[in-house]
Formats: sequence, C-alpha cells, structure tokens
Amino acid sequence: MDTPTPARLKAARKASGFTQQQLGLALGMEPNTASARMNQYEKGKHAPDFLTMKRIAEKLNVPVAYFYCEEETLAELLCAISKLPLSSQEELLEELKNADLTEAKSGDRR
Repeated sequence: MDTPTPARLKAARKASGFTQQQLGLALGMEPNTASARMNQYEKGKHAPDFLTMKRIAEKLNVPVAYFYCEEETLAELLCAISKLPLSSQEELLEELKNADLTEAKSGDRR
C-alpha cells in the first residue's frame, strides 16, 4: 500500500484554503522553494519528517495522526474527534470503552 500522507496532505491543505505556496510560507519555508517543497510532499516524491508534519498538521488544524492513518474512516473520525473539546473527547472515550466491554461480555455469554 502506498502511504496515505500525500493525498491527505493535499486534501487538508485545500480544505483549509491554502495554496502550496501559502502553506509553505506559513511554515517558514523560503519563498523561492515553498511551493516546490509542498508539491513534492503532495506528490510523494519526498516525505516531511515527523516534526515538519506536526507543524503542517497544526497549520491545517488536523491531528498529525490523520496523515498516517491507513483507513479513511478512522482518519475522518480522528479529525472529527479532534475538534471536540477535551472534556467531550474524554466522555466519548469512556463511552467507547464501556461499549467495548459490554460487547465483549455479551459475546462471552454465547
């Protein structure tokens, strides 16, 4: 499987309304190389290191894990959950844990 990072980067950048040039400049890249570097990341020719990807994620307001998730549904869930307040994230986590436990217990009774 190809890495999902290039396509996700392009989609997140476009959803945020940045051009490649604008995003590169917002990250502190040199004006004469910003667009080309972002293009290479989006084409998969070069991969940004984790710290650079973390900065990109912050600028695009998505969790860094979004760029590395293999499953599309999980990637979208990460984005949706990351937009919730921390207290809501914690409540959701508890609900999911409890649902998982309930499901596991009902499976034991079969």
